[in-house]
Amino acid sequence: MSLSGHVAFVTGASQGIGRTCALRLAKEGAAVAVAARNQEKLNELVNEITAAEGKATAFPLDVADEEQIKATVKAATAQFGKVDILVNNAGITRDQLVMRMKRADWDAVLQTNLTSAYLCIQQVIPNMLKQRWGRIINITSVFGQMGQAGQANYAASKAGLIGLTMAIAREVGSRNITCNAVAPGFIETAMTEVLSDEFKQSAVKQIPLGRVGTTDDIASAVAFLASDNASYITGHTLSVNGGMLMG
Repeated sequence: MSLSGHVAFVTGASQGIGRTCALRLAKEGAAVAVAARNQEKLNELVNEITAAEGKATAFPLDVADEEQIKATVKAATAQFGKVDILVNNAGITRDQLVMRMKRADWDAVLQTNLTSAYLCIQQVIPNMLKQRWGRIINITSVFGQMGQAGQANYAASKAGLIGLTMAIAREVGSRNITCNAVAPGFIETAMTEVLSDEFKQSAVKQIPLGRVGTTDDIASAVAFLASDNASYITGHTLSVNGGMLMG
């Protein structure tokens, strides 16, 4: 699955799924532009990649800011000459029952999880069209497929990513650009660490494989979709959930 000669741009790369995806893409040979709000964690990630003889540069970025997205993608393109693999991973939660959910929390989640993906895609598409090769991978969620009480904003944003994935796939497929989504199930990350043990135990009971997923499980799926091994797959949502949701 060599990605040598390609350049990946990963949002939300400072921790969790995004961090592991960046490490995996670099291991497969891609130069990686890692973007997130936490500069210190990004620097640690870049050091880890370069220590393993990979190529990476850190770009501080708040994906809720449109102008920052434009400037950062431009800077990454100037640094590496192109961006031809995009991993839209940045995401937040602001959980609350819908009757109590504040409009600000709805807007923040949709802006960060969904609108930022559209904006990043818009910035990388011209180069992909020009070179007639590109990989766009959106990190959605099993809850965008099945819903989750108390997460109307999160589930809506992640379901929106699935629709966005299919629309983009139809728009750019003729130029040898694929657009796919990866839908993680219950994955052990900083975002899930705060959940109660009772909730975690209940979640595992719903997973046929009987375990919580790892960020490596997701990174493997992302690396596959970024590679030429997945060149005839587009508009697809790859569920990586241990069987938590089927069909």
